[in-house]
Amino acid sequence: MGCYYRYEKGIIMKDKIMIYIGIVILLLSLFLISCENPWLIDILGKQDRDAKEGRGGADDTPAPIAGFEWIRPGTFNMGSPDTEIGSYLDEAQHQVKLTKGFYMAKYAVTQEKYQTVMGSNPSYFNNNPASGEDQGKRPVEQVSWYDVIVFCNKLSIEEGLTPVYTISGTTNPDGWGTIPTTSTDATWDAVTMNSTVNGYRLPTEAEWEYACRGGTTTAYSYGNTANPDYMWYDVNSVSMTHEVGKKTANAWGLYDKHGNVFEWCWDWYDDYGGAVTDYKGPGTLNMSYGAYRVSRGGCWGSPGQDARSGFRNLDEPWGWYYNVGFRLVRQ
Repeated sequence: MGCYYRYEKGIIMKDKIMIYIGIVILLLSLFLISCENPWLIDILGKQDRDAKEGRGGADDTPAPIAGFEWIRPGTFNMGSPDTEIGSYLDEAQHQVKLTKGFYMAKYAVTQEKYQTVMGSNPSYFNNNPASGEDQGKRPVEQVSWYDVIVFCNKLSIEEGLTPVYTISGTTNPDGWGTIPTTSTDATWDAVTMNSTVNGYRLPTEAEWEYACRGGTTTAYSYGNTANPDYMWYDVNSVSMTHEVGKKTANAWGLYDKHGNVFEWCWDWYDDYGGAVTDYKGPGTLNMSYGAYRVSRGGCWGSPGQDARSGFRNLDEPWGWYYNVGFRLVRQ
């Protein structure tokens, strides 16, 4: 009996020891979590790395949409430092916070997509693609800013989404009248944007640069030197556009953010201010600069420095340019 008792007592003692060990481990875990220990938090799956990188935390990834990448909210330095090679005075660096995520198309809108929606292909580069490339998958260009907002609402209506843009009290482009082609138009320039609905739209200038940078602070989304592996520009384009998606994507899965064609943004062109949240461009047109909308990204004919993440271009909204296309976003 004595031996048996000692055996049973040993089992009891082992159980107590295991309980004590468990309590110590629990207390240690709680302590480490409170200190935000990265090793343990990663193990337990409680750290949102994107939040640490300025890409979110409050906005979980929603359901995927084919052809689009979800861009989480975050904070970044928009513009470029004075020390960046090629930096211009209108790129003054300032902090921008985006509180809402958005979907951005992986590619610029192609000629075939534009023709399907609008019934025509206005592109200058509408034939003789580079060897092995699909003509229809070259980016559409020679589309005015006015053309683009019509396209966005038409595509939204076709797909049963809520249109973003309103002119003269209606979201139906058929009620907007003839698209201006020779000068700015007060009625069309009074267009309003409802960025909370799920229809297609242009990115704001801040959204465009945030997505282009892909979490980087360098001159390009991949480094500080122009690289033909990532973009079509004056070094390798042979003075023409190329099929979208042929170059390496940025870290967030977006192609051709540098080069090929400039991409229209929502904003009127104006000076940058200080730190801002959810910036959507100036509320009114600043005629000291003229009536220009912003386009971004560089093009097939740009020198490398004009395809940087922070480079700003400006064009008249009624104009058609054979180096300017566009890319869609939606909520």
